[in-house]
Amino acid sequence: MKNEFDILEKHIREKGLRYTPQREEILKIFLSVERHLSVDELHKIVKKKNPNIGYVTVYRTMKLFSEAGLCNVVDFGDGIIRYEHQYGHEHHDHLVCVKCGNYTEAVKPKIEALQERLAKENRFIPLRHKLQIFGICSKCSVHK
Repeated sequence: MKNEFDILEKHIREKGLRYTPQREEILKIFLSVERHLSVDELHKIVKKKNPNIGYVTVYRTMKLFSEAGLCNVVDFGDGIIRYEHQYGHEHHDHLVCVKCGNYTEAVKPKIEALQERLAKENRFIPLRHKLQIFGICSKCSVHK
């Protein structure tokens, strides 16, 4: 079974790029953090471990991770692009609070089955999808 590093190396070589220690270090750090990260947040973590890795390197490397299927790009509607682990992780959807920005990951097989049935009924071949529901969380909806 392939791991994330094998997948990255194969993807990079197919693109005619070099597999560098910096890219490998960024992947190690990204995989060690179990939350949705912006490039800014990831760069701050990376910089603590290796001050020689610049922001642009982290930005371009995250694009490579996304292309390779190692991470998903997540937009919670606040103008900040975030990345979450994809490879080896169960598909999930997001409930996003428009007041505080908190989110909840939701795994609901019935929703997935409904989406598959919808595609099949329309003779549509889905390649990927994401469901994000924007609203107000229970903490923000409580009247004080």
